[in-house]
Amino acid sequence: MKTLYRLLLIVLLSSSCALVTHAQDNDSVIIRSIYDNALTDNSSYENLHYLCKKIGGRICGSPQAAAAVEWAYQTLRQMDADTVYRQPVKVRNWNRGEKETASMVSAMYGSKELNVCALGGSVGTGTKGLYGKVIEVKSFEELAGLNKTVAYGKIIFFNQPADPKFIYTFAAYGGVAGFRVHGAAEAAKYGAAGVIVRSLTLADNNIPHTGIMRYEAGVDSIPAVAISTADADLLSSWLKSDPQTNVWFRTTCQELEEADSYNVMGEIEGTKNPEEIIMVGGHIDAWDPGEGAHDDGGGTVQAMDVIRIFKAIGYKPRHTIRCVVFMDEEVAQRGGKAYADAVKQHKEKHVAAIETDRGVFTPTGFSIDADDKSLKKVQKWKELLLPYGIYILEKGGSGVDISFLKEQSIPLIALITESQRYFDYQHAASDVFENVNKRELQLGGASLAALIYLIDKYGL
Repeated sequence: MKTLYRLLLIVLLSSSCALVTHAQDNDSVIIRSIYDNALTDNSSYENLHYLCKKIGGRICGSPQAAAAVEWAYQTLRQMDADTVYRQPVKVRNWNRGEKETASMVSAMYGSKELNVCALGGSVGTGTKGLYGKVIEVKSFEELAGLNKTVAYGKIIFFNQPADPKFIYTFAAYGGVAGFRVHGAAEAAKYGAAGVIVRSLTLADNNIPHTGIMRYEAGVDSIPAVAISTADADLLSSWLKSDPQTNVWFRTTCQELEEADSYNVMGEIEGTKNPEEIIMVGGHIDAWDPGEGAHDDGGGTVQAMDVIRIFKAIGYKPRHTIRCVVFMDEEVAQRGGKAYADAVKQHKEKHVAAIETDRGVFTPTGFSIDADDKSLKKVQKWKELLLPYGIYILEKGGSGVDISFLKEQSIPLIALITESQRYFDYQHAASDVFENVNKRELQLGGASLAALIYLIDKYGL
């Protein structure tokens, strides 16, 4: 009997191993077909070209943003999504106005034009511009140490470079982003007339980077501009030799009435559990100096391409696959908030929510904001994803738009890309279609589809 038992156990174990091997082989075949389709089809690249070149920069509330919403709706329909619909969102409507101009003046060096751009949400200077003496600081603590009579009526110049020692450049960005977001409000508390903020990039060039800034209730709203890193260094050197150096800048930006806008959704209905959703998305709004190619037009077309890929290879998912094209990530995140509110209100069950908003560069993995059980499950798929360069499957943050789903205990995932060049382009005039590599764009879309396939089959 013992011998018979051992034989039966060996047969059962062998059968189980054979089933596991067969499942893995089948997974490998489907994932290979996903990548083959993505890498031989130019749809995502052509879609990004249209979004960048025909529509361009598309900050929320603008005519370009409205055009982008309609484009996303029609494109998802052309991809043969089972359902395509819009979700209304009320957004802020900040307008940049005329192109910004600036110069610095020194009795020692003469005058020189500066490369600046208004920060998003800033008030304008008025038609005559703002002229004044400049006080350079490198921290909020240094600002707080100034005598109020020193700062009063001056232009505060926040000139703290991003730390180049960080290998992952998002950490360097996070270390200085506070100057852009809160610099004007903090400087206004000391009576400053305006602020200049060093662009949040490790690149050394003459391209200023914009981005959202915020005022505080009960504190004066003063004009705020970003200055290119090269000009920031030059202004700093002038100030060291001539502390009486003055700067003039002119902006005509203004806040208009709030506007109607939309998130756009496209779905493939699940065959087994259609009430359970795997969501993938990016944001279609983008700052207007550039074309929003990396931030986040590329991420948006990658998320949309998941729908196209599954339709093209004939994959019928068990769960509903929902692509969300978010509006207003850059200004007030109302699209992400509206989506999370709707999920809660309708008691929708999300298996996972995935966001791609880290630039169109070589995908290297996924960051998972979920419990250890879900994390370990994703990590078991490493062998299947490793042949495609996906080697990072780690616990970490997700993305701004899907972050509002966290309180509903939904596993949140972000596509990780090689980060060294992202902040060369983010929020700048250099964020254009020409600076996107087609193959990297296609690899990103395929990586998203491959992960979604595995989540659909095995769950989290």
